Amino acid sequence: QVQVVESGGGLVQAGGPLRLSCAASGRTFSSYAMGWFRQAPGKEREFVAAISPSGARTYYADSLKGRFTISRDNAKTTVYLQMNSLKPEDTAVYYCAARYGLSSGSIYPKENDYGYWGQGTQVTVSS
Repeated sequence: QVQVVESGGGLVQAGGPLRLSCAASGRTFSSYAMGWFRQAPGKEREFVAAISPSGARTYYADSLKGRFTISRDNAKTTVYLQMNSLKPEDTAVYYCAARYGLSSGSIYPKENDYGYWGQGTQVTVSS
């Protein structure tokens, strides 16, 4: 099993950057694929980005390509989401999720793929 805890959320002005972190417990973190999702008020939770267990593969929601970057440090059992050029519509609760990867290159963009979720961290972008 793995537990994940998000951090790094807060209030930021439009156009600014913010980096979220997701710290995971467990000695087999390098076997877990990770994902970031977000849920804006009154909306369904949506996929943001995913990364394979090795970190070699990443995948993004089309609308976020070029602004968001997912990365991981397996030695620190942490995954990151670097968000640049933030917009008010990026305001949401951001969730980190984990699942055991079938291979080092496995990547999972669907919410139902994940079995372990954090509590979320609020990101608010002011205009």
